[in-house]
Amino acid sequence: MRLPIMILVGGLGKRLGNKVKSTPKPLLKINKKPFLEIILNNLIKKGFKKIIICAGYLGHKIDNFIKKKKFKAKIIVSHDGKKLLGTGGAVKKAIKYINKNFFLMYGDTFLPISFIKIQNAFLNQTKPVLMTILKNKNNYDKSNVHYYKKKIIYNKKFPSKNMEYIDYGLLIMNKNIFKNLRKKNFPLSALLSDLSLKNLIYGHKVYKRFYEIGTLRGINDTKKFFKKNEK
Repeated sequence: MRLPIMILVGGLGKRLGNKVKSTPKPLLKINKKPFLEIILNNLIKKGFKKIIICAGYLGHKIDNFIKKKKFKAKIIVSHDGKKLLGTGGAVKKAIKYINKNFFLMYGDTFLPISFIKIQNAFLNQTKPVLMTILKNKNNYDKSNVHYYKKKIIYNKKFPSKNMEYIDYGLLIMNKNIFKNLRKKNFPLSALLSDLSLKNLIYGHKVYKRFYEIGTLRGINDTKKFFKKNEK
């Protein structure tokens, strides 16, 4: 894989309550295996050589896990520090490990798609961000993307009724979009919303659903998916 990938794993996992009181969400076990291990093994299998993990809540446990497992890839753990930086702030802090373009995904989702096809789609267009989107109609979560002729309007905080698609959870970004940002603590969704209004995000449709562990429903679906694919 030509591009590196960054994974956001610093969230508090508030919707899961006591399940993440002493365990960061990405280390929750899915059929006896930590979810982050499943994600990393899949990415390495797909050809990723450099992986940057943005850690926040209980980040030391993420660090210890990575050191213990000794994955066959270069894995860098970037820590928020004493204060959580938000998803955007975490990426901005870790951008020093990136040369130019990079994949970005969330550490609570498994994406059963072809990363190389997404990479090729990004390299064959001119916008600084590619966002993968799935036709959702409020099924897996609240739809937050309006899509028309490769152009998207994204708004996670205030989605409108005409938004039928959802951010699938995989982006490719050029590091320069963070260049002039002075804020250290901010959500990535706010930056993406602004970029979409400036027509700087290329929308790329995908058709296979994602699997997530951010909700109890998501955990159950994810366990079923992996159990079925073990057979």
